[in-house]
Amino acid sequence: QVQLVESGGGVVQAGGSLSLSCAASGGTFSQYSMAWFRQAPGKEREFVAGISWSGSNTFYADSVRDRFTISRDNALNTVTLQMNSLKPEDTAIYYCGANRFIVPHQTGGAYDYWGQGTQVTVSS
Repeated sequence: QVQLVESGGGVVQAGGSLSLSCAASGGTFSQYSMAWFRQAPGKEREFVAGISWSGSNTFYADSVRDRFTISRDNALNTVTLQMNSLKPEDTAIYYCGANRFIVPHQTGGAYDYWGQGTQVTVSS
C-alpha cells in the first residue's frame, strides 16, 4: 500500500510560481510511474504531467508544456511539480498519483494510489 502526501499549494498572482511536492511511503517508489492531475470546480480531473520510473521520460498536457516541470528523486521518494508563469485557469486542486506502469498514463483510472490533493489558486 502506497501513501501519497502533497504539499506546496497556495495562492499566487498570475505570472507567479509555485512548487508542489508529493512524498511517497509504503512501497518501492522507483517502481511506480508518477503523475500530477488537477480538478477545477465543475470539471473532471485532468492529466497535467507524468514521469517514468527512472525519471528519464516526462509527459505534459499541452496547456502546461513549457511552463511546468515534473521531476522525481527516487532516493527521497518524492516527485515535484514546478509551476511557472501561472495563469488563473491553472486554479484547481492538484493530486499526485502513482501506478505500476513504467511510463505514466494520462487516464486517471489507471492510477492505483492518490494523495489527498493540494489547492492552487491563481489570482488575476
